[in-house]
Amino acid sequence: MVADALKMIQDHEVKFVDLRFTDTVGKEHHVTVPAHTFTADKFEDGHPFDGSSIAGWKNIHASDMLLMPDPDTAVLDPFMEETTLLLTCDVVDPSDGQGYNRDPRSLAKRGETYLKSTGIGDTAYFGPELEFFIFDSVRWHADMAGCFVKIESEEAAWSSKKRYEGGNVGHRPAVKGGYFPVPPVDSLHDIRSAMCMILEELGIPVEVHHHEVANAGQCEIGTRFNSLVKRADWNQVMKYVIHNVALSYGKTATFMPKPIVGDNGSGMHVHQSIWKDGKNLFAGNGYAGMSEMALHYIGGVIKHAKALNAFANPGTNSYKRLVSGFEAPINIAYSASNRSAAVRIPYASSPNHRRIEIRFPDPTANPYLTFTALLMAGLDGVQNKIHPGEPMDKNLYDLPPEEASRVPNTCASLEEALEHLDQDREFLTRGGVFSNDMIDGFIALKTDEVAMLRTTTHPVEFALYYSL
Repeated sequence: MVADALKMIQDHEVKFVDLRFTDTVGKEHHVTVPAHTFTADKFEDGHPFDGSSIAGWKNIHASDMLLMPDPDTAVLDPFMEETTLLLTCDVVDPSDGQGYNRDPRSLAKRGETYLKSTGIGDTAYFGPELEFFIFDSVRWHADMAGCFVKIESEEAAWSSKKRYEGGNVGHRPAVKGGYFPVPPVDSLHDIRSAMCMILEELGIPVEVHHHEVANAGQCEIGTRFNSLVKRADWNQVMKYVIHNVALSYGKTATFMPKPIVGDNGSGMHVHQSIWKDGKNLFAGNGYAGMSEMALHYIGGVIKHAKALNAFANPGTNSYKRLVSGFEAPINIAYSASNRSAAVRIPYASSPNHRRIEIRFPDPTANPYLTFTALLMAGLDGVQNKIHPGEPMDKNLYDLPPEEASRVPNTCASLEEALEHLDQDREFLTRGGVFSNDMIDGFIALKTDEVAMLRTTTHPVEFALYYSL
């Protein structure tokens, strides 16, 4: 409520109000105003800004945009020196007073509205699991003279030979050996706990935190599910908290899917279910305790999986994770409990906990776009009764070549994913949720990234070709 947000400003003697919004690629931006200038009118009139300065948005000749603060997102910033209130905003086009068609949060709201309009359900719940790396330091450089990247991590297996002031303690995970070790092997326990404490203060319930499989500082913090837009908001808050707590410890956090060669990458497994009138519509008496609707939802996700890759795996680095040999869910199939399938049905003792888990997304994904795209694919499956076929209840990583060739895989590159999105977009545009203009803009932005990588000489090419 507006009154509650204004009361927070007064009760906590807030000095500044920070207005935040998310761009097409999923990066947050902010603008700050003195609290004494922030009145109830801001929630009605918005705050103007230049939309042409955001990549892929307005042209300079029609660049006026408005930030419309959502009072229900009001929280006190835990990092700013002066008391600051954070407000997540929708981006409104003043020409028509509607949510801008390329604003990810406005798009996600249209997705929630579309779900209700279908009569299928009234709430879509999402529960992403964010994995990330914490490094001691990272350096990179790329220009005409050459390029390099160097990661420093005291936890990394390669650091066993390094001399440290005070000595090398020697306790560190092995390659692919980082899952659930106790300290001192898990040296990041206190940092993760600090992150969790701040997330709880900001109203995001934490369910678990632990070290992940990769040896050099890979972590996961599990938080509670929520409705689509709210859960996407939480994702952005989580990234903000994780980045800044790591910085306060003199370290650096990254959500890159594959920053390290030869070890597991970071995913963002997305749990989801559809509810209506307080009832979980995914619970039933079918396979793994799921309803026919849930299986049709899975069918829609499987049908559109390669187009979904463009949003769920939106970087060139994403496809260095989606390769065999590192537990990556590259097989477009479904199963109960089988983590080698792209779609998993986790065990749940209660019907209220029945859900599906989409395992191919990664944490560089824009949560507003990705959750909405997954919802639209699933709804297409429900509306058209798309059955996902037979479940694959076996280790898909160890299939004989002939059998493995019959299981489709996720896209092998961002370029391939963008081609599939371009060709398979109709399901996204139903109800005006995604616009063709928005999809075209997204493809254009990402095509530039593909071109940059394609035209930059890579050090591996020297190893392959220098002496030929």
